[in-house]
Amino acid sequence: LCQASNRNGYSQRLFSCSTTKETCTKRPFFQKRRLSTLTQLRPPDRLRTDEFTPLNYLTLFDTMHFAYPPRKSSNPPPFRARTSRIPPFIRRSRLKAIAAGALVFLGFVYLLSGAFKSPSGPREPLGEPSVVIVTVLDEEDYSKNYLSSIRDNRKQYAQLHGYEVMFAKTGDYDLNGSPASWNKVVSLRHAMTKYPEAGWFWYLDQDSYIMDPSTSVESLVLKSDKLDGLMIRDHPVVPPDSIIKTFPHLKGDDINFVLTQDREGLSAGSFFVRNSEWARFFIDTWFDPLYRSYNFQKAEGHALEHIVQWHPTILSKLAIVPQKTFNSYNRYDKGEIFSDGDLVVRAAGCTKSGERACEEELDSYNKKWHAAFKAQ
Repeated sequence: LCQASNRNGYSQRLFSCSTTKETCTKRPFFQKRRLSTLTQLRPPDRLRTDEFTPLNYLTLFDTMHFAYPPRKSSNPPPFRARTSRIPPFIRRSRLKAIAAGALVFLGFVYLLSGAFKSPSGPREPLGEPSVVIVTVLDEEDYSKNYLSSIRDNRKQYAQLHGYEVMFAKTGDYDLNGSPASWNKVVSLRHAMTKYPEAGWFWYLDQDSYIMDPSTSVESLVLKSDKLDGLMIRDHPVVPPDSIIKTFPHLKGDDINFVLTQDREGLSAGSFFVRNSEWARFFIDTWFDPLYRSYNFQKAEGHALEHIVQWHPTILSKLAIVPQKTFNSYNRYDKGEIFSDGDLVVRAAGCTKSGERACEEELDSYNKKWHAAFKAQ
Protein backbone atom coordinates (compact mmCIF):
# COMPACT_ATOMS: atom_id res chain seq x y z
CA LEU A 1 0.00 0.00 0.00
CA CYS A 2 1.55 3.32 -1.07
CA GLN A 3 0.21 6.44 0.54
CA ALA A 4 1.16 10.10 0.68
CA SER A 5 -0.26 12.99 2.70
CA ASN A 6 -1.76 15.91 0.87
CA ARG A 7 -1.68 19.50 2.17
CA ASN A 8 -5.07 19.10 3.93
CA GLY A 9 -3.58 16.62 6.39
CA TYR A 10 -5.33 13.36 5.33
CA SER A 11 -3.99 10.37 3.39
CA GLN A 12 -4.79 9.76 -0.23
CA ARG A 13 -4.39 6.38 -1.80
CA LEU A 14 -2.28 6.81 -4.85
CA PHE A 15 -1.67 3.30 -6.14
CA SER A 16 -1.28 -0.34 -4.93
CA CYS A 17 1.08 -3.05 -5.91
CA SER A 18 0.78 -6.81 -5.54
CA THR A 19 3.31 -8.96 -3.84
CA THR A 20 4.52 -10.19 -7.17
CA LYS A 21 7.26 -8.56 -9.12
CA GLU A 22 4.71 -6.72 -11.18
CA THR A 23 5.75 -3.15 -11.66
CA CYS A 24 3.58 -0.34 -10.54
CA THR A 25 3.57 1.43 -13.83
CA LYS A 26 3.74 0.61 -17.44
CA ARG A 27 5.61 3.79 -18.29
CA PRO A 28 9.40 3.97 -18.51
CA PHE A 29 11.23 5.29 -15.49
CA PHE A 30 12.90 8.09 -17.44
CA GLN A 31 9.60 9.52 -18.69
CA LYS A 32 9.12 12.99 -17.23
CA ARG A 33 5.53 13.85 -16.61
CA ARG A 34 4.83 16.75 -14.24
CA LEU A 35 2.42 16.50 -11.40
CA SER A 36 0.70 19.65 -12.56
CA THR A 37 -0.21 17.91 -15.78
CA LEU A 38 -1.64 14.97 -13.89
CA THR A 39 -3.68 17.09 -11.52
CA GLN A 40 -5.08 19.05 -14.40
CA LEU A 41 -6.39 15.79 -15.96
CA ARG A 42 -8.32 14.55 -12.98
CA PRO A 43 -8.51 14.98 -9.18
CA PRO A 44 -5.84 13.23 -7.08
CA ASP A 45 -8.26 10.66 -5.68
CA ARG A 46 -9.06 9.46 -9.21
CA LEU A 47 -5.56 9.16 -10.58
CA ARG A 48 -4.73 5.80 -12.02
CA THR A 49 -1.65 3.93 -11.13
CA ASP A 50 -0.56 3.74 -14.70
CA GLU A 51 -0.27 7.54 -14.82
CA PHE A 52 2.54 7.65 -12.24
CA THR A 53 6.21 7.28 -12.61
CA PRO A 54 8.67 7.20 -9.74
CA LEU A 55 9.70 10.72 -10.69
CA ASN A 56 6.11 11.97 -10.53
CA TYR A 57 5.58 10.32 -7.21
CA LEU A 58 8.66 11.96 -5.71
CA THR A 59 7.62 15.31 -7.11
CA LEU A 60 4.19 14.99 -5.52
CA PHE A 61 5.67 13.89 -2.23
CA ASP A 62 8.18 16.73 -2.12
CA THR A 63 5.55 19.29 -3.00
CA MET A 64 3.29 18.21 -0.14
CA HIS A 65 5.96 18.04 2.53
CA PHE A 66 8.07 21.03 1.55
CA ALA A 67 5.56 23.82 0.98
CA TYR A 68 8.05 26.72 1.56
CA PRO A 69 9.91 28.02 -1.46
CA PRO A 70 13.62 27.39 -1.71
CA ARG A 71 15.93 29.79 0.15
CA LYS A 72 17.28 32.65 -1.86
CA SER A 73 20.88 33.64 -1.99
CA SER A 74 22.17 35.22 1.25
CA ASN A 75 24.80 37.26 -0.56
CA PRO A 76 23.11 40.52 -1.66
CA PRO A 77 24.90 42.76 -4.11
CA PRO A 78 27.19 45.41 -2.60
CA PHE A 79 25.72 48.85 -1.72
CA ARG A 80 25.97 51.41 -4.41
CA ALA A 81 26.15 55.10 -3.56
CA ARG A 82 23.26 57.27 -4.66
CA THR A 83 23.93 58.92 -7.92
CA SER A 84 22.90 62.50 -8.64
CA ARG A 85 23.47 64.77 -11.55
CA ILE A 86 24.04 67.77 -9.17
CA PRO A 87 27.68 68.14 -8.03
CA PRO A 88 28.22 67.87 -4.23
CA PHE A 89 29.46 71.44 -3.76
CA ILE A 90 26.32 72.77 -5.47
CA ARG A 91 24.12 70.67 -3.18
CA ARG A 92 25.89 72.04 -0.09
CA SER A 93 25.61 75.60 -1.34
CA ARG A 94 21.93 75.15 -2.01
CA LEU A 95 21.32 73.87 1.53
CA LYS A 96 23.19 76.85 2.98
CA ALA A 97 21.17 79.22 0.85
CA ILE A 98 17.92 77.64 2.02
CA ALA A 99 19.00 77.88 5.67
CA ALA A 100 20.04 81.51 5.28
CA GLY A 101 16.77 82.35 3.58
CA ALA A 102 14.80 80.72 6.39
CA LEU A 103 16.70 82.75 9.00
CA VAL A 104 16.10 85.98 7.12
CA PHE A 105 12.40 85.20 6.85
CA LEU A 106 12.08 84.41 10.55
CA GLY A 107 13.94 87.59 11.46
CA PHE A 108 11.64 89.63 9.25
CA VAL A 109 8.57 88.08 10.89
CA TYR A 110 9.99 88.80 14.36
CA LEU A 111 10.72 92.43 13.56
CA LEU A 112 7.34 92.88 11.95
CA SER A 113 5.52 91.43 14.95
CA GLY A 114 7.58 93.55 17.36
CA ALA A 115 6.61 96.72 15.55
CA PHE A 116 3.02 96.34 16.77
CA LYS A 117 3.91 95.65 20.38
CA SER A 118 4.43 98.16 23.14
CA PRO A 119 8.07 99.09 23.79
CA SER A 120 9.90 97.16 26.46
CA GLY A 121 10.79 98.68 29.81
CA PRO A 122 8.73 100.38 32.51
CA ARG A 123 5.95 102.65 31.34
CA GLU A 124 6.26 106.32 32.19
CA PRO A 125 3.40 107.61 34.37
CA LEU A 126 1.10 110.18 32.83
CA GLY A 127 1.93 112.81 35.44
CA GLU A 128 -1.67 113.26 36.54
CA PRO A 129 -1.61 114.75 39.07
CA SER A 130 1.80 116.31 38.68
CA VAL A 131 2.42 116.33 42.46
CA VAL A 132 0.92 114.45 45.41
CA ILE A 133 1.56 115.91 48.87
CA VAL A 134 1.88 113.23 51.57
CA THR A 135 1.66 113.98 55.31
CA VAL A 136 1.39 111.62 58.29
CA LEU A 137 -0.69 112.95 61.20
CA ASP A 138 -0.42 111.86 64.83
CA GLU A 139 -4.00 112.20 66.03
CA GLU A 140 -3.32 110.64 69.42
CA ASP A 141 -0.72 113.13 70.70
CA TYR A 142 -1.59 116.40 68.94
CA SER A 143 -4.63 118.62 69.25
CA LYS A 144 -7.40 118.61 66.69
CA ASN A 145 -7.07 122.35 66.08
CA TYR A 146 -3.40 122.04 65.23
CA LEU A 147 -3.89 119.05 62.90
CA SER A 148 -6.89 120.74 61.30
CA SER A 149 -4.71 123.73 60.40
CA ILE A 150 -2.17 121.36 58.82
CA ARG A 151 -4.89 119.74 56.70
CA ASP A 152 -6.28 123.07 55.56
CA ASN A 153 -2.81 124.32 54.65
CA ARG A 154 -2.07 121.33 52.40
CA LYS A 155 -5.50 121.25 50.78
CA GLN A 156 -5.60 124.93 49.92
CA TYR A 157 -2.13 124.89 48.39
CA ALA A 158 -2.90 121.73 46.38
CA GLN A 159 -6.15 123.23 45.11
CA LEU A 160 -4.35 126.33 43.85
CA HIS A 161 -1.91 124.29 41.73
CA GLY A 162 -3.93 121.21 40.78
CA TYR A 163 -2.15 118.82 43.14
CA GLU A 164 -3.51 115.99 45.27
CA VAL A 165 -3.08 115.44 49.00
CA MET A 166 -2.92 112.16 50.91
CA PHE A 167 -3.11 112.13 54.68
CA ALA A 168 -2.12 109.05 56.66
CA LYS A 169 -2.33 108.37 60.38
CA THR A 170 0.35 106.93 62.62
CA GLY A 171 -1.76 103.87 63.38
CA ASP A 172 -2.51 103.00 59.77
CA TYR A 173 0.54 100.79 59.25
CA ASP A 174 2.03 97.88 61.15
CA LEU A 175 5.63 98.81 61.95
CA ASN A 176 6.28 95.74 64.07
CA GLY A 177 7.55 97.77 67.02
CA SER A 178 9.66 100.24 65.03
CA PRO A 179 9.56 103.98 65.91
CA ALA A 180 6.55 105.91 64.62
CA SER A 181 8.74 108.08 62.40
CA TRP A 182 8.99 105.13 59.98
CA ASN A 183 5.38 105.86 58.99
CA LYS A 184 6.61 108.47 56.49
CA VAL A 185 8.38 105.78 54.43
CA VAL A 186 5.49 103.35 54.21
CA SER A 187 3.02 106.18 53.59
CA LEU A 188 5.00 107.13 50.48
CA ARG A 189 4.75 103.57 49.23
CA HIS A 190 1.02 103.71 49.89
CA ALA A 191 0.73 106.93 47.89
CA MET A 192 2.54 105.36 44.93
CA THR A 193 -0.07 102.63 44.88
CA LYS A 194 -2.97 105.04 45.27
CA TYR A 195 -1.74 107.48 42.61
CA PRO A 196 0.10 105.34 40.04
CA GLU A 197 0.00 108.07 37.36
CA ALA A 198 1.38 110.88 39.53
CA GLY A 199 4.54 112.69 38.48
CA TRP A 200 6.15 113.45 41.85
CA PHE A 201 5.48 112.79 45.54
CA TRP A 202 6.27 115.45 48.10
CA TYR A 203 6.57 114.21 51.65
CA LEU A 204 6.08 117.01 54.20
CA ASP A 205 6.07 116.41 57.95
CA GLN A 206 3.23 117.64 60.16
CA ASP A 207 5.62 120.07 61.89
CA SER A 208 5.50 122.46 58.93
CA TYR A 209 3.39 124.94 56.96
CA ILE A 210 3.48 125.91 53.29
CA MET A 211 3.95 129.68 53.39
CA ASP A 212 4.00 130.86 49.77
CA PRO A 213 0.77 129.96 47.96
CA SER A 214 1.81 131.55 44.65
CA THR A 215 4.88 129.39 44.00
CA SER A 216 4.46 125.94 42.50
CA VAL A 217 7.03 123.29 43.27
CA GLU A 218 7.51 122.57 39.55
CA SER A 219 8.67 126.10 38.84
CA LEU A 220 10.68 126.20 42.05
CA VAL A 221 12.61 122.94 41.91
CA LEU A 222 11.15 120.06 39.89
CA LYS A 223 11.69 121.25 36.32
CA SER A 224 14.85 119.73 34.92
CA ASP A 225 16.53 123.02 34.02
CA LYS A 226 15.66 124.52 37.41
CA LEU A 227 16.87 121.45 39.28
CA ASP A 228 20.04 121.39 37.21
CA GLY A 229 20.90 124.87 38.47
CA LEU A 230 20.08 124.11 42.13
CA MET A 231 21.97 120.83 42.55
CA ILE A 232 24.96 120.90 44.92
CA ARG A 233 27.58 118.70 43.21
CA ASP A 234 30.66 117.02 44.63
CA HIS A 235 29.46 117.79 48.15
CA PRO A 236 29.67 115.54 51.25
CA VAL A 237 26.44 113.61 51.68
CA VAL A 238 26.68 113.82 55.47
CA PRO A 239 28.40 117.05 56.46
CA PRO A 240 30.91 118.13 57.36
CA ASP A 241 33.52 115.52 56.49
CA SER A 242 31.84 112.53 54.81
CA ILE A 243 34.12 110.92 52.23
CA ILE A 244 31.05 110.04 50.13
CA LYS A 245 30.07 112.97 47.94
CA THR A 246 27.33 113.73 45.46
CA PHE A 247 28.21 112.92 41.87
CA PRO A 248 29.60 115.90 39.93
CA HIS A 249 28.35 114.86 36.48
CA LEU A 250 24.60 114.44 37.13
CA LYS A 251 21.97 116.51 35.31
CA GLY A 252 18.44 117.44 36.26
CA ASP A 253 16.96 114.71 34.08
CA ASP A 254 18.96 112.07 35.99
CA ILE A 255 17.43 112.91 39.37
CA ASN A 256 14.64 110.95 41.08
CA PHE A 257 15.20 112.00 44.69
CA VAL A 258 15.53 115.62 45.87
CA LEU A 259 16.21 116.64 49.47
CA THR A 260 18.16 119.09 51.62
CA GLN A 261 20.66 119.07 54.48
CA ASP A 262 20.56 120.78 57.85
CA ARG A 263 23.29 121.14 60.45
CA GLU A 264 23.02 117.50 61.48
CA GLY A 265 22.90 115.78 58.10
CA LEU A 266 20.25 114.81 55.58
CA SER A 267 16.82 116.20 56.39
CA ALA A 268 13.96 113.74 55.83
CA GLY A 269 11.18 116.15 56.88
CA SER A 270 10.61 117.57 53.39
CA PHE A 271 11.74 115.84 50.19
CA PHE A 272 10.58 114.89 46.68
CA VAL A 273 10.55 111.49 44.96
CA ARG A 274 9.83 111.08 41.27
CA ASN A 275 7.26 108.38 40.48
CA SER A 276 9.26 105.57 38.83
CA GLU A 277 10.40 101.98 39.19
CA TRP A 278 13.55 103.30 40.81
CA ALA A 279 11.46 105.14 43.42
CA ARG A 280 9.67 101.94 44.39
CA PHE A 281 13.00 100.17 44.68
CA PHE A 282 14.35 103.01 46.82
CA ILE A 283 11.35 103.07 49.17
CA ASP A 284 11.40 99.29 49.56
CA THR A 285 15.12 99.40 50.33
CA TRP A 286 14.67 102.18 52.86
CA PHE A 287 11.84 100.30 54.58
CA ASP A 288 13.78 97.04 54.74
CA PRO A 289 13.23 95.20 58.08
CA LEU A 290 16.98 95.07 58.60
CA TYR A 291 17.16 98.87 58.84
CA ARG A 292 13.97 99.15 60.86
CA SER A 293 15.22 96.64 63.42
CA TYR A 294 18.64 98.26 63.72
CA ASN A 295 18.96 100.64 66.65
CA PHE A 296 19.73 103.83 64.72
CA GLN A 297 19.72 106.91 66.93
CA LYS A 298 17.53 108.85 64.47
CA ALA A 299 15.68 105.81 63.12
CA GLU A 300 14.73 106.38 59.49
CA GLY A 301 17.00 109.44 59.24
CA HIS A 302 20.21 107.56 59.95
CA ALA A 303 19.01 104.61 57.86
CA LEU A 304 18.62 107.01 54.93
CA GLU A 305 22.14 108.36 55.39
CA HIS A 306 23.48 104.82 55.45
CA ILE A 307 21.86 103.61 52.24
CA VAL A 308 22.64 106.83 50.36
CA GLN A 309 26.35 106.59 51.21
CA TRP A 310 26.79 102.88 50.58
CA HIS A 311 24.44 102.24 47.66
CA PRO A 312 25.69 103.96 44.49
CA THR A 313 22.43 103.03 42.75
CA ILE A 314 20.63 105.41 45.11
CA LEU A 315 23.33 108.07 45.23
CA SER A 316 23.31 108.23 41.42
CA LYS A 317 19.69 109.47 41.48
CA LEU A 318 20.01 111.89 44.38
CA ALA A 319 20.23 115.68 44.32
CA ILE A 320 20.93 117.89 47.32
CA VAL A 321 19.65 121.45 46.97
CA PRO A 322 19.96 124.48 49.30
CA GLN A 323 17.89 124.07 52.44
CA LYS A 324 15.86 127.26 52.05
CA THR A 325 14.44 126.00 48.74
CA PHE A 326 11.68 124.02 50.45
CA ASN A 327 12.84 123.24 54.00
CA SER A 328 13.51 126.39 56.03
CA TYR A 329 13.53 126.12 59.83
CA ASN A 330 12.07 128.38 62.48
CA ARG A 331 15.24 128.12 64.60
CA TYR A 332 18.73 128.94 63.52
CA ASP A 333 20.43 126.31 65.70
CA LYS A 334 18.98 123.52 63.53
CA GLY A 335 19.58 124.94 60.07
CA GLU A 336 18.78 127.78 57.69
CA ILE A 337 16.16 130.03 59.23
CA PHE A 338 12.93 130.98 57.47
CA SER A 339 12.50 134.34 55.79
CA ASP A 340 9.61 135.86 53.86
CA GLY A 341 9.34 134.39 50.38
CA ASP A 342 10.47 130.90 51.40
CA LEU A 343 8.10 128.15 50.42
CA VAL A 344 8.04 126.17 53.68
CA VAL A 345 8.73 126.68 57.37
CA ARG A 346 9.39 123.75 59.71
CA ALA A 347 9.68 123.49 63.47
CA ALA A 348 12.14 120.60 63.21
CA GLY A 349 12.53 118.73 66.47
CA CYS A 350 9.41 120.16 68.09
CA THR A 351 7.42 118.01 70.50
CA LYS A 352 3.79 117.42 71.34
CA SER A 353 4.08 119.43 74.58
CA GLY A 354 6.55 121.31 76.76
CA GLU A 355 8.92 124.13 75.86
CA ARG A 356 9.14 123.15 72.22
CA ALA A 357 5.54 122.25 71.58
CA CYS A 358 4.89 122.27 67.83
CA GLU A 359 1.58 124.11 68.08
CA GLU A 360 3.10 126.97 70.07
CA GLU A 361 6.25 127.32 67.95
CA LEU A 362 4.24 127.46 64.73
CA ASP A 363 1.38 129.61 65.96
CA SER A 364 2.70 132.84 64.43
CA TYR A 365 3.35 131.09 61.10
CA ASN A 366 -0.15 129.67 61.16
CA LYS A 367 -1.54 133.20 61.12
CA LYS A 368 0.85 134.26 58.35
CA TRP A 369 -0.07 131.49 55.93
CA HIS A 370 -3.78 132.11 56.44
CA ALA A 371 -3.27 135.76 55.56
CA ALA A 372 -1.14 134.90 52.52
CA PHE A 373 -3.66 132.42 51.16
CA LYS A 374 -6.57 134.82 51.61
CA ALA A 375 -4.73 137.37 49.51
CA GLN A 376 -4.61 135.01 46.54
